Amino acid sequence: MEKNTYTGLVLLSGVDAPGVTQALFSALSPFSLIILDIEQVVIRGRLILTALIALDPAHAPAIETDLIEMAKQLDLDLAIDYSEGENSNEDSRSHLHIVALSPNLKAEGVAAIASEISKNGGNIDRIRRTASYPLTAIEFDVSFPASGMDLKKVQGSLATIARSNGIDIAVERSGLARRAKRIVLLDMDSTLIKEEVIDLLANKVGVGEQVAQITERAMKGELDFKQSLQERVGLLGGSSDKILGEVAKEITLSPGARTLVRTLHRLGHKVGVVSGGFLDVIEPILNELNIDFYRANKLEVVNGVLTGKLLGEIIDRDAKASALRQFATDEGVALSQTIAIGDGANDLGMLEVAGLGIAFNAKPAVREAADSTINSPYLDAVLYLMGITREEIEKADLES
Repeated sequence: MEKNTYTGLVLLSGVDAPGVTQALFSALSPFSLIILDIEQVVIRGRLILTALIALDPAHAPAIETDLIEMAKQLDLDLAIDYSEGENSNEDSRSHLHIVALSPNLKAEGVAAIASEISKNGGNIDRIRRTASYPLTAIEFDVSFPASGMDLKKVQGSLATIARSNGIDIAVERSGLARRAKRIVLLDMDSTLIKEEVIDLLANKVGVGEQVAQITERAMKGELDFKQSLQERVGLLGGSSDKILGEVAKEITLSPGARTLVRTLHRLGHKVGVVSGGFLDVIEPILNELNIDFYRANKLEVVNGVLTGKLLGEIIDRDAKASALRQFATDEGVALSQTIAIGDGANDLGMLEVAGLGIAFNAKPAVREAADSTINSPYLDAVLYLMGITREEIEKADLES
């Protein structure tokens, strides 16, 4: 659009019926005008259809006459608002996508989000629902003055609102990059799968209580992750390696995990796993899911017996962050185009490095540090935070 454009905002509303959109644009087609924006929503059979057009002001009376006749034939309500003035420069504004998820979205939650957006200087340009089951997903397109928008500040303030209202929320910059190729990197234990593999192994050989005590000491800060892992693995020493295959059969995927991986692959994204668990147990299920790249700890086995030691680099907090950087470099993907998902303190490094860090049913400290949280049991809720709609997910299911 050029400056000082004459525009018309056309709004049709009423009972939806086949042919409404065709009738509107057929009425507009004889005139020399440009379509600037379109939005159509149908809720419980009620239609709201809006179109923003740029037109010659001399044509306005004739356009209005034709639209009134069209609306009368379709028994729809019509409103037209003409405006002349300098066109706002959209390039001077910053745009964000804000996605809110909840199994029980309440009016006060939406009101709190809208209020916080306003406090940060934002304006809501568009709202739409992208999913309704098992979670309701609402996406807000929001614009901010370019000079005054601080992404991290907006993410932080909305995260506080989300926690107090029981809503999961994600904030990302708008633009084509949001739909470009991405890397999604997941933690394994209690994220991609329900269980903690070390606990399964410990219970298998009768040292579950001792392992739990070491884990508790680590959570209190008495041991770091490496120390606690080495102590817990040491308790497995002398066990037959047959327990690895037995435990591999006991692990179960988190709800929605298979849908998440399948949909991401169908849309051209890469999926990785980086785990403080053990490759010896998890590799079969990673291969079954066609995970693109992965790293995990490796147990030492000699003559069919676990030695109680690990081979190679221990995958801890720093190693997880390093893995994300390496995977992104190998794929030629900017870190801003990466997503990391985890639940524990050793995931904080990769959550901080990623363009979008998501805490999945995480400990309080991890939720506080992450850009976004998911507190439902459904791992595929990540797709909604990425702006992927229910229709796209169902299409991926049909194509698989």
